[in-house]
Amino acid sequence: MSIVSRFISFLIALLSCSASFAQTKWDLPCAYPATNFHTENLIQFAQDVEKATGGKLIINVHANASLFKANEIKRAVQSGQAQAGEILLVNFENENPIYGIDGMPFLATSYAQSKKLANVQKPFLDKLFQNQGLKLLYTVAWPPQGIYVNKEINSVSDMKGLKWRAYSPATGKIAELINAQPVTIQAAELSQALATGVVNSYISSGSTGYDTKTYESVKYFYDTQAWLPKNAIIVNQKAFEALDKSSQDAVLKAASEAESRGWALSQEKNDWYLKALTEKGMKIMKPSTQLMSDLKQVGQIMLNDWEKKAGEDGTALIANFNKK
Repeated sequence: MSIVSRFISFLIALLSCSASFAQTKWDLPCAYPATNFHTENLIQFAQDVEKATGGKLIINVHANASLFKANEIKRAVQSGQAQAGEILLVNFENENPIYGIDGMPFLATSYAQSKKLANVQKPFLDKLFQNQGLKLLYTVAWPPQGIYVNKEINSVSDMKGLKWRAYSPATGKIAELINAQPVTIQAAELSQALATGVVNSYISSGSTGYDTKTYESVKYFYDTQAWLPKNAIIVNQKAFEALDKSSQDAVLKAASEAESRGWALSQEKNDWYLKALTEKGMKIMKPSTQLMSDLKQVGQIMLNDWEKKAGEDGTALIANFNKK
């Protein structure tokens, strides 16, 4: 090999090493299966970022709580154990009531109302996350929440004594108000908990019921459309600031697109999930007038409670939401 050829080979090797050193890798843990629409949206987000940055930023999505459990993800991102993560906001209501507003029963019960609530909530979330060294990238709502139960129910009194899956402060409070037994179960553990009788009821979306094969253990889903909780994708602020400007812009653009895509996908999938549950033998039930009246009373009690805890920020948030 000539001196020139050796020199060219050396330059190519040097450039390859430089490129590899310039590459940044992020871990992004989430709590739901790879087939869940939230996770599929996340994976698309990661692919969009990789493409837009020319491979300078690689985001590895870790599905189904394989890297951290659902309730550990936020702390992992704060501490830098993971650079980014997906969290269910209502899980952190005990940390600050603002996180739990979209888990208030019957406050925002449609996609339009939920989106309005998300827009009103965002400035408060931005402030909270900034104080914790975090940055909010985007949020996506789950489909409307209904009740999975192992028997027919016509009123809240029929729910007394149910072994009720609680995954957030709000769902734990509901258990208390309907005289059910709350059992803390995360999404990744729900299938086994239902199969073994640890729980026999819970409130969640059609998505959760399908993903966890709830239809194998309980046969009734009451379509109460109680609320639409949101997942939030957060990033460690220092990790974000360590990116060059073009990579930051690519992340924010991909996040904006993922938010729009995710909300549309959630709405589209809602009907699909209910149809799929029906095909699996689950009975999709319209709640009785009495049951809805009872549940709305539960919701009002919880909202009054929430406003007291949330203070001035909570009052301002609700006032902004109630504006035409």
